[in-house]
Amino acid sequence: MPISRPTEVRHPLANASIAAELAAGLCAPAAAIAPKFLYDALGSKLFEAICELPEYYPTRTEAAIVACHGAEIARAVGPGATLIDLGAGNCAKAATLFPLLHPAQYVAIDISYDFLHEAIDRLQQRFPHIEMTALGLDFSAGLDLPGVVRPEKRLFFYPGSSIGNFTPVEARAFLRRARDQCDTDGGLLIGIDLVKDSATLDAAYDDELGVTAAFNLNILRHVNRLIGADFQVAQWRHRGFYNADEGRVEMHLEARAALTVSWPGGARSFRAGERIHTENSYKYRQAAALGLLEQAGFAAAKVWTDPDSWFALIYARALPLA
Repeated sequence: MPISRPTEVRHPLANASIAAELAAGLCAPAAAIAPKFLYDALGSKLFEAICELPEYYPTRTEAAIVACHGAEIARAVGPGATLIDLGAGNCAKAATLFPLLHPAQYVAIDISYDFLHEAIDRLQQRFPHIEMTALGLDFSAGLDLPGVVRPEKRLFFYPGSSIGNFTPVEARAFLRRARDQCDTDGGLLIGIDLVKDSATLDAAYDDELGVTAAFNLNILRHVNRLIGADFQVAQWRHRGFYNADEGRVEMHLEARAALTVSWPGGARSFRAGERIHTENSYKYRQAAALGLLEQAGFAAAKVWTDPDSWFALIYARALPLA
């Protein structure tokens, strides 16, 4: 059988929009860089490495849930879905679902298009019978899917608890946008990290080998390329910790000494110890997670967790539009 070629659709980010967004974040009273900028080609590879670390439990815990409950997941979802993988990365998580769900089409969406392009080319060779589309898109800014995506039985797949990168209000709005892209047979298969002890969370986001630190610091190199900034990586250190009051893990970059960063049209001075906030990862209690999905227009059909209730994989049906 000849190997099919995946359809590839790229929506490049507008340079002016990137520059404006990054400059606004850097110049805010509490400086911030959106976590989507963590994922250039190198950042995506570093995140792959993070997922192999003993401290980083979400990936292996979610995989164990799928391995244990795969048959139940398949019965709940049914065959023939249009499987839409949000933040697909190397597509490995979705690939484990193919023998279970037998999707009619696989749509891989990621902001790091070059990394995605390589991954889906390899995946198409393994599964030549599945129609595949690679979509380079910043879905945090919008989720209008092109015509190459089948409208029937759309199943949004959002694993790894990436929904935690959004605040609960932002998460509800994002999931509502996904709901609006579903027909009456659509749904959502989502991984959500659950509340647990702070020591486990701290270790997961500040590992002993320093891979997470390298991942976080790499965002500065990416910003330099995107807007011509002059960040010096050695002048910054990684901070990752659980903020119990906010119910989230936070990642920051902390200035080692007083310094100034410049870019065409702007600059920002930082005090020693001042931070740039790069990522949140909100942790949910199961009841709150189900409430979030319902508010976004999804009805929870089934919840699977690991024996320690560290992580939940939830399949939810799209409710009829009001």
